Amino acid sequence: MSVYLLALLIGVIAGLRAMAAPAGLAWGAWLGWYAVAGTWASFMAHWIAVLVFSILALVELVTDQLPSTPSRKVPMQFGARIVSGAFCGAVIGTVGGSLVGGLVAGAIGAVIGTLGGAEIRGRLARAFGRDLPAALIEDVVAVVGALAIAAAV
Repeated sequence: MSVYLLALLIGVIAGLRAMAAPAGLAWGAWLGWYAVAGTWASFMAHWIAVLVFSILALVELVTDQLPSTPSRKVPMQFGARIVSGAFCGAVIGTVGGSLVGGLVAGAIGAVIGTLGGAEIRGRLARAFGRDLPAALIEDVVAVVGALAIAAAV
């Protein structure tokens, strides 16, 4: 699969859950699904990166369910998702030989994932009559998607 497509897709995942994307990539690097040794992204294969990103992803999954959590479309949340998507896209781009292309594709994917994810989750929540089932579906898509993309790198 194209490095640009994978970077775009990991950006979409970052748009859904900002920390699921780097957590999935860290797990993939640590498990040896793709090689980052000798690159700036080599830290992603260290168990500390796996631990930190996994904890952040779990915290995000919990806080997303809280009624006080702001919309993903407010500047701080949106910006964090773009940064996460760009970072993850850069990791994939580095592995595929195109750091800048991966970074750009990841950032674009994060915008798509943020706006598209909000729209789809809203529609699902209306269909279910409440938000929790829609949020849990989005959680599963983000986690499984991040791991699947990491396995495809």
